[in-house]
Amino acid sequence: MRISRELLDDVIAHALADAPNECCGMIARRDRDAVSVHRARNAAASPLKYEVESKDLLRILDEIDDAGLELGAIYHSHTRSAPVPSQTDINLADMGDPPRPRFPGTLYVIVGVEDRSQPDVRAWSIANGQVHEAELEVGP
Repeated sequence: MRISRELLDDVIAHALADAPNECCGMIARRDRDAVSVHRARNAAASPLKYEVESKDLLRILDEIDDAGLELGAIYHSHTRSAPVPSQTDINLADMGDPPRPRFPGTLYVIVGVEDRSQPDVRAWSIANGQVHEAELEVGP
């Protein structure tokens, strides 16, 4: 997925603003290009996990659909660890037995803010219990 520096900075600002708790939200895309960031509330209000507030989830998915866009990524922050999916993150991305993607084709962007002066952003594909780092192309 390609994302502008401005949109990525918005995601990072959200992560820094919600610290020490994890933040969460969604990124809408058209084709491979991110076009908007949608902040959500973390219903868990925790520094160790995120749970997109259910009303925010429905509202954001409706906004993305109404705009003719696709859900490109779900983002959240890690405030005490590297931006690598935890087992909890993997469990949230998949559902059922055997596991299958809750949101097929969606990336998971994690912002590491353990070092607030140097946030670290990485993207992941999580599907069927498998985790692979994905390319997040940052443009102007």
